[in-house]
Amino acid sequence: MSHRHHPIWPEPARRRLDYRRELNPAQYQAVTATEGPVLVIAGAGSGKTRTLVYRLAYLVDQGVEPGAILLLTFTRKAAQEMLTRAAHLLDRPLTQVMGGTFHSVCYHWLRQYGGLLGHPEGFTVMDRADQEHLLAMLKEQLGLKGLPGPFPRKETLAQILSDLVNKGLSLEGLLARDYPQFLDQRRPLARLAAAYQEEKARLHLLDYDDLLVEGRRLLSHHPEVRRRLSDRYRYIMVDEYQDTNRLQAELVRLLAYTHDNVMAVGDDCQSIYSFRGADFRNIMDFPRLFPGTRIIKLEENYRSTQPILDLANAIIAGAREKYTKCLFSRQSGGLRPRLYRAATENEQSRLVVAQVRDLHRQGLPLNRMAVLFRAAYHSFDLEIELVRAGVPFMKFGGFKFMESAHVKDLLSYLKVVANPRDSLSWQRLLTLIPGVGRATARKFTEKLERDFSLEEALTWLAGRRQSGLKDLAEVLEVLQDPGQTLMSRLNLALSHYEPLMPGRFDDYPKRLRDLEHLLAIAARYSELRTFLNDLTLEPPSGLADITRPTHDYLTLSTIHSAKGLEWEAVFIIWAAEGRFPAFYALEREEEEEEERRLMYVAVTRAKRHLTVIFPSVSYNRSLGMTVNSPSRFIADLPRTLLEPWRVEVEE
Repeated sequence: MSHRHHPIWPEPARRRLDYRRELNPAQYQAVTATEGPVLVIAGAGSGKTRTLVYRLAYLVDQGVEPGAILLLTFTRKAAQEMLTRAAHLLDRPLTQVMGGTFHSVCYHWLRQYGGLLGHPEGFTVMDRADQEHLLAMLKEQLGLKGLPGPFPRKETLAQILSDLVNKGLSLEGLLARDYPQFLDQRRPLARLAAAYQEEKARLHLLDYDDLLVEGRRLLSHHPEVRRRLSDRYRYIMVDEYQDTNRLQAELVRLLAYTHDNVMAVGDDCQSIYSFRGADFRNIMDFPRLFPGTRIIKLEENYRSTQPILDLANAIIAGAREKYTKCLFSRQSGGLRPRLYRAATENEQSRLVVAQVRDLHRQGLPLNRMAVLFRAAYHSFDLEIELVRAGVPFMKFGGFKFMESAHVKDLLSYLKVVANPRDSLSWQRLLTLIPGVGRATARKFTEKLERDFSLEEALTWLAGRRQSGLKDLAEVLEVLQDPGQTLMSRLNLALSHYEPLMPGRFDDYPKRLRDLEHLLAIAARYSELRTFLNDLTLEPPSGLADITRPTHDYLTLSTIHSAKGLEWEAVFIIWAAEGRFPAFYALEREEEEEEERRLMYVAVTRAKRHLTVIFPSVSYNRSLGMTVNSPSRFIADLPRTLLEPWRVEVEE
């Protein structure tokens, strides 16, 4: 007999949650607002997840069936964590709550109702690798491989097709904005996109983005399904609403068809993912989409000291469009954020290293510090200094400087001049040349091993029938001239390498910016060997083991990769006009606005120590040495918010 029905096993009395005591007034308001549309503007560090967890618990406490709740998040992990925490609060499982990503929820519906859209029960969802394989096959079938000019590789093709769905642009509009290097290929790309759709239909395949497209088609074209699903999910909660794209916002609107019980939680000031298709307008237009919306603002911050929040508030106050809020903390005291104007980029790097060491000596572990930057290449010089100082670090977002193919390519020109026996660099250099395969490169390096001098190597190259090898020999001839400066050598190598980049990388415009920055780093070296040695120094011992969570390492991260994270001490580098905001982002007002929000996100990652730095002068390939002014987001702020600081750094 089951114990459950036996009189000597009574149900344990469940503790009642005291919501008023557990939450601050604004959180309590959000948690207990159960009916109608609610928009929760959750400032950085204001307990957004806690609010969602308690709202889940509160709904169930009020007698709402768990199966009537839908929780939409951006990762499965986030949904699981919230449901686990709410179940723990309630002391009961919440397995019937539908929780997950927009994609997984749409997949669930399509399994149930896909037949209405012509998808048989056995349809397959392709992962990115399958999608790329199919695109490569179609590219070959359509004879697009032999087209003149650069044509996107399969990985880029998959990204372009994904962007078309998530950004809601036409093919021509998308190419003009994000892939101008492929604009001339728009007709063959349109043919390929059409063939891809036909092939998916024929083989009963869907890709990841189709899940959203078909989910919307199901709800908009089949009113009976829309009503049934809307009736089933009487309470809808959406996390990180500022990161939704147009399609996802439409899905939410369609799903709330019978009741309008939607709670959207997010922060307009942290809308920074437009490059992935996130639409800032969604959170701003929510009250128009859902008339009668109640707006609740979470402004109490549990992460940062007040001086850091004062700076964040002042930065975002300049935003053209926002939900006005003012972050505050009950923590007393705290240091004012510091503003450093370094003389050069290298001084900026050495300042960071000196301060990191200083804080570390005071007992702050490296893993509680981070250096944040707008673009991945901004940390290149710092990476060299950290390696030199023996400070272990991990980089998130973008390329790690010395591991990126384009940097290795460019350096191989200089390496073979510095050491003609470096067969690895010769291999790399020769295979860059169109028409030169591994076999030719191997034949050449075998000769090298028989004590080939640089002169003999150049004579051998000049005697080949491939014109590319003759050109390379001429370039190397000039590079080996001892009268050449390091800068002129790098510029010459780059002018030879630049035309080869489109055939090697689809994102070559971005990689070219990296290489131009490498020239800026080279500007402070007078001698080739010292430059190469500094760039290829062995990483500090133990760096290979830093994947172990216990290891103490400094975080280097783009701001995009740092969202949602926090550190005791944060350094924001390259806070200069043209770098942050980037010059190209100043062409459109909405992009400049997003750059401001990025600065706000960067500042609000810091708990106790915040340092903002920019170099006074820097090298630009087309302009030479240029003078930098501080980022417009901090230039006009009251000086009481940022403490100007000057310190000597060790040579």
